[in-house]
Amino acid sequence: MSLRYLTAGETHGPQLTAIVEGMPSNLRIDFEALNFQLLRRQKGYGRGRRMQIEQDQADIVGGVRHGQTTGAPIALVVANNDWKHWTKIMNVEPMEGTDEEKRRVHRPRPGHADLNGGLKYDLKDLRNVLERSSARETAVRVAVGALARQLLEVFGIRIGGQVLRIGEIVAPANNLPLDELVARTEASSVRVADEETEKKMEAYIDLIKKEGDSVGGVVECIVEGLPVGLGSYVQYDRKLDARIAQAVMSINAFKGVEIGIGFEAGELRGSQVHDEILYTEEAGYTRASNRLGGFEGGITNGMPIVVRGVMKPIPTLYKPLRSVDIDTKEAFNAQVERSDACAVPAASVVMESVVAWEVAKAFLEKFGGDSMEEIKANYENYKRQLENY
Repeated sequence: MSLRYLTAGETHGPQLTAIVEGMPSNLRIDFEALNFQLLRRQKGYGRGRRMQIEQDQADIVGGVRHGQTTGAPIALVVANNDWKHWTKIMNVEPMEGTDEEKRRVHRPRPGHADLNGGLKYDLKDLRNVLERSSARETAVRVAVGALARQLLEVFGIRIGGQVLRIGEIVAPANNLPLDELVARTEASSVRVADEETEKKMEAYIDLIKKEGDSVGGVVECIVEGLPVGLGSYVQYDRKLDARIAQAVMSINAFKGVEIGIGFEAGELRGSQVHDEILYTEEAGYTRASNRLGGFEGGITNGMPIVVRGVMKPIPTLYKPLRSVDIDTKEAFNAQVERSDACAVPAASVVMESVVAWEVAKAFLEKFGGDSMEEIKANYENYKRQLENY
């Protein structure tokens, strides 16, 4: 069985929609936990006014009956409350009026998809680009990831994340147990485990916002409880670490990804990088360290997955950059759309979601079945195989 999904919808349209295919039957859905993930995405110091307008909830309108999946495609809908202010401008029917009435965009913003999208799709109204390329789409991706998380939790696989850096402010390293890390970051306005760093990051974001600028950062996702053997070395597109890297890079504004010690490996000797193999009767095969972030040869090795992503500063600035009008070809200072000064804490939640999806997809590829009962039987059989190896 293979998981896949598609999303549709615009940032100021009536709703965001996702169709999830390949979810097995008889998975009990926790609707409160599903919407909790959407709430987490909306939190975070530095968010803009859109988060005061939207109170995101995912409605399941297909594929679930009496609280359980049926094996049919799952349809998810996240309504846009802001749609009521855009019903005429974003209506699917033809609209008469001036460019101003239509809210036509002809001045592309640096750092956005505006100009590239307009050129690619031959769109003279760049609103048609920005409406879809907006990070608002990640709301429904978080809902999809929440389904994946619930599937993984049945098998004891847990996911957490944290913010490591916002601009110049770096959080101190920690080796907290995952449960404690999740508890601390959930209580933090910027999703850091250290309270002193939280204060510094808040003050830094305030300064950036006052200056009309924006700031990015680095986030980390950790996945624990994984079996050995998810992913494969036999083809490039079956390597799970590569698929996770692609998923992280697909998040709006992400410009880099690393697994384990990542780029630091380029500075060290091999003896300082690779994880020694240990064996005991009680634990079986383990590693003395986890510098490779849970992967060898594109396959999980039983250690926690550790993946980091870097998010660039949001390009919509209140201190506009230079651009060129597509109508007149004249220079101008880029127009401002409503935006956040910092969305790094929210991006941490989005990254957890896309990582959860890729891990769940690989899990079903390995232990696939049409029902949860079949998957559980396959998984238990595989665990016995590992014990006897």
